[in-house]
Amino acid sequence: MTAQNLPVDHELIQQAAHVSRTRCRGDHHTMAAAARARDGRIVTAVNAYHFTGGPCAELVLIGTAAAQGIYELDTIVAVGDRDRGVVPPCGRCRQVLLDYFPDIKVIVGGGHRTRTVLITDLLPESYVWADHQLEAE
Repeated sequence: MTAQNLPVDHELIQQAAHVSRTRCRGDHHTMAAAARARDGRIVTAVNAYHFTGGPCAELVLIGTAAAQGIYELDTIVAVGDRDRGVVPPCGRCRQVLLDYFPDIKVIVGGGHRTRTVLITDLLPESYVWADHQLEAE
């Protein structure tokens, strides 16, 4: 599969960077995420780091969006604290994003290399959970 040339949503990057600068404190919250819903609304969240494996900012964002009645996300980005810039999603987040939003776009890269890709470009030949569920009778 060839990656498409998709526009970068700079407002999402700015929102995630703002949350990272103003809400990430110490070791518990080190990443911020922002996503644009299909209806244009923007949702933000931070991770909940814990040595036992707390959820990433992208996963917290999915729950935050649902709590606001948003179930259709179009684009997502994660930004690290201490001005680390755009950070690509980890493997677990890639799989969850694919399963929840198979058409979501993800902003990756940094500086002049920032680009938007489809989640399927980040997880080629992936296991799609929904494809392996038994049909309800």
